[in-house]
Parts: sequence; C-alpha cells; structure tokens
Amino acid sequence: MSDADDNQYNYDYDLLYKLVLIGDSGVGKSNLLSRYSNNDFQINSKSTIGVEFATKAVKVDGKIIKAQIWDTAGQERYRAITKAYYRGAVGALIVYDITNTKTYENCSDWLNILSTNLENNDIVIGLIGNKKDLQHQRSVPIEEAQEFARNNQLLFTETSALSNENVEKAFTQLITTIYENSKHQTGIETLTKNNNGSIDAGNTVSLTKNNKEKKSSSSGECC
Repeated sequence: MSDADDNQYNYDYDLLYKLVLIGDSGVGKSNLLSRYSNNDFQINSKSTIGVEFATKAVKVDGKIIKAQIWDTAGQERYRAITKAYYRGAVGALIVYDITNTKTYENCSDWLNILSTNLENNDIVIGLIGNKKDLQHQRSVPIEEAQEFARNNQLLFTETSALSNENVEKAFTQLITTIYENSKHQTGIETLTKNNNGSIDAGNTVSLTKNNKEKKSSSSGECC
C-alpha cells in the first residue's frame, strides 16, 4: 500500500475500532505501536506518561477498518488515569517482555483490570510476548505463554518491535478477529462522517456476543 493509499484509507473508512495496549512499564508497548503505525523504533524511548494514541487503517474483507490504538502507561501511579481510556474498546493487547518473568506473571492482573473496567466483557484480547530478538535472554518459555493464552481464550503472538518481527501480524490478527466476530452479530453500525469529515455522534461498533460463544483463540503458533 502506498502512502497516498494509506492517507486515503485514513479518511475514507467503514469501521472504527478502539484498541488498547496494556502491560507493565518497559515491555515495549510504545515501540510496538510506533513500529506498527509509522514503522519507527526509538532505542531510547521513555516510559509513557498517561496515554498516547495512533491510528492505522487496514483493509479486511473489502472493508476499510481504522484502528484507533491507545498506548497506556504501565506504572501503578497512572492506573486511575488510564482506566478511563479502556471505555469503548473492542480489542486489547496485553504485552509482556519475554526476558522478564515478572511482566509475564502480571498479565493475569492486567486481565482482571480489563474485566473490571470494560463495559464489554466480550472484547477480543491478544497476549503479546515482546522482545523476541532477545532469545538468548528468554526467561518466559513460549509453551507456558501459549497455554496461558489457550486457557484464557486469548490470541497469542511473540514479537520484536526492534526487528519488526510479527508486529503487523499481532495487530492484524486482533483486528481481523474482531471483524470476523462482528459479522455474526446483528445491529452493528458503520461509523459515518458528516460533511466536515468528523465522526457523527451516536454511531458505534457493537460487539456484544451470545454468552455461549467463545472468543477466538490462537492455534498456538507464535511466528
């Protein structure tokens, strides 16, 4: 896709998805977002204060989907601020550092934070093991993370924001799964724009699901 095409997609879109990136400080959330949205990586990036966001438009099943991705601070002192930005999210990526066991162990806490702060408990959630380029320093076995993802019905991918390995895959998999789930629902509205190019108020993407339905989970593949 050319830059011109990408700019066109960012204006003319059919659906708008709000996604959130969560996880401990230092796991690489900001660089994952920067790599995905701008193909950029900052070696000396600083911890996010509060929240930041970026947008990216992708084409799925002939429809242009604009993802509004919110990168939230991982530090405890910002939790009260960042929780407000979970509202309205239809997808989330929980990120940990494969070289830091504690960041992986805290993924359970991040799942609980999501479940208690989201209006829609049926959002699609992915588990991301970042810093795959540091295999020689790995402390979180991939098999353990895969099992955790399966048990909690999460998508799973290992990524490297530094080398750009699987970054697009992680986000595309999340967006595509949200879209595929939404096709089975009724009452889903496409976001529209008024003559000024702004989003008309009141139009939302509804992803409520039957309680008997399960969220899609990964096949266990990481690469």
